[in-house]
Amino acid sequence: MTLVDITAARLSNQSDDYLINRINNDVVSNPTADNYDYDYDNCNVYENRVTSSMVYLAQTAVLCEFRHDDFEVSNPTGPSQNGLVAKWRPKERMKTGMVALVLCLNISCDPPDVIKISPCARLESWIDPFAMAPQKALDAIGKALSLHYERWQPKARYKYTLDPTVEEVKKLCNGSRRFAKTERVLFHYNGHGVPKPTANGEIWLFNKYTLYAQYIPLPISELDSWLKSPSIYVFDCSAAGNIVNAFIELIDASTSSSVKDCILLAACESHETLPQSADFPADLFTSCLTTPIQMALRW
Repeated sequence: MTLVDITAARLSNQSDDYLINRINNDVVSNPTADNYDYDYDNCNVYENRVTSSMVYLAQTAVLCEFRHDDFEVSNPTGPSQNGLVAKWRPKERMKTGMVALVLCLNISCDPPDVIKISPCARLESWIDPFAMAPQKALDAIGKALSLHYERWQPKARYKYTLDPTVEEVKKLCNGSRRFAKTERVLFHYNGHGVPKPTANGEIWLFNKYTLYAQYIPLPISELDSWLKSPSIYVFDCSAAGNIVNAFIELIDASTSSSVKDCILLAACESHETLPQSADFPADLFTSCLTTPIQMALRW
């Protein structure tokens, strides 16, 4: 790893003329400096004789919007028991004891409300689902996603269900809560092979008792009644904001405080669709969460 002088980074915001003037002033005040040749007749500094070990970095703006400045002013560094930080910071650390993965991919059959571009994003958990048989690819993607999560939480228990029915998801959620007891349950939903969530916050699953793809809705209220709390939801699908909005309405209508002990991570807002560029994986949101280093190195 290369170490860079912090002073150099600060000086990178200054113009070259300013740096030259600084050099000239230093030489005039100290004509015996070893690093410069000074011509007293022409009052010039031979810049080609200047040597420096500092590396000048390009100017970079990071977190420079007004909301970031206000946040830093109102929240000094160090532990905080009040203010903006304390509102989301948990008082006690919560262990995630169970991870439930639900993948609704329906490989080789696109949902009716999605028009894909050509070429489009294909990779799921860094696996090309069209490079092998659909069922084999589905199994490989489920195992890969489980391993990606396991790197971050190796002590949790993992279970996944592929292109499931409502009953299979209910069984998975109830079993996850029984195993986790009072610990947190992580529920991951990949809806790339089903229609977008409805305006009422319903996600789509399958009916495997038909010869063709039939989509069955699952209200978010039922899902919450199975998983209970504490829990964390990850929704990687288009219009995921519909699910968040429905969950907020559920919290407002509920008189129990336990339902509020939930964290929701959604890939996009209710009016947005997932990116389809072939330059990125199809599960871009999931990849940023589970394999952030690989994503950063590629893009």
